[in-house]
Amino acid sequence: MILSIMAKYDPELSLLFHALADPTRRSILTRLAQGPAPVTDLSEPTGLRLPTVMRHLAVLQEAELIVTSKHGRIRTCTIVPGALEPVRTWLDEQRAIWEARLDRLEAFATKAIKEHKQ
Repeated sequence: MILSIMAKYDPELSLLFHALADPTRRSILTRLAQGPAPVTDLSEPTGLRLPTVMRHLAVLQEAELIVTSKHGRIRTCTIVPGALEPVRTWLDEQRAIWEARLDRLEAFATKAIKEHKQ
């Protein structure tokens, strides 16, 4: 069982889930879904100091969820369209596995109830 889990280990997926695990990073992504924004605009609603926000942005950038560009003294962040596709694919696979398990459980329970009634 452990070998099967390890065979499916995907470092990219781990980076994505790590980046999404933090509520501050999720709120930054939610804001960037509306369009690119300067770092200062992203830091204001968090109440965090700029160096802390920069560390959050570095995690998002490492997971390739955002890209940044610098124009003069202004650093702007942009969300990467489709960056969450590996997460969506993994979740779809998990949903299919669990739906199949539940279908088998339902069939087993239905059969057991019928046999018990006879």
